Amino acid sequence: MKIFIDSADINEIKSVAELGVCDGVTTNPTLIAKSGQDFKTVLLEIINIIPGPISAEVISSDSKGMLREAEELAKIANSIVIKLPLTQEGLKACKVLTGKGIKTNVTLCFSVGQALLAAKAGATYVSPFIGRLDDIGEEGIRLISEIKELYSAHKVETKILAASIRNPRHVTDAIIAGADIATIPYKVLLQLYNHPLTDKGLAQFIEDWEKSGQKNIIS
Repeated sequence: MKIFIDSADINEIKSVAELGVCDGVTTNPTLIAKSGQDFKTVLLEIINIIPGPISAEVISSDSKGMLREAEELAKIANSIVIKLPLTQEGLKACKVLTGKGIKTNVTLCFSVGQALLAAKAGATYVSPFIGRLDDIGEEGIRLISEIKELYSAHKVETKILAASIRNPRHVTDAIIAGADIATIPYKVLLQLYNHPLTDKGLAQFIEDWEKSGQKNIIS
């Protein structure tokens, strides 16, 4: 399973890149707005940090507008993936872009039916939103499992990109459910490696080392 960071904050992306665990980046208009920078400027900075897929979202609501924006975004770098909404117009644009060999990430997926249509339109990735389904009393992880079952049964090539992840448990559950990728907010990524028993064990090791009277490992 691959890990993407869901962020447009350059400092966050640099920090995760240094850990050596980040395979790609997803952005959206909200994250770009929070960055306070120009869209293209942010994308160019990200490209210099992370070589993997970088999702850049269109903002038009009609397919013609989406395609115009997509063409410009695709020119920035080969690693750019065009992020499209799972709407009728978004699916139209997805089909055209797929025909041109441009990778797509169809986002805001909340049902198996939507995931089916995204796959039929040739989406490279489909992004089911786990947390937002949980917020309304549905089971986000169950959706991941159902999409995986559908895609596996019909040998669909579209990758499942678990999104709207709120906590470390979402990450592990998404893996178990069959997601190919999880796109994770920075604060949740940090929580993945934090554990009180790790801290306790490390403190004990240091204490025991100091008791040994040795000062350095390498003299």
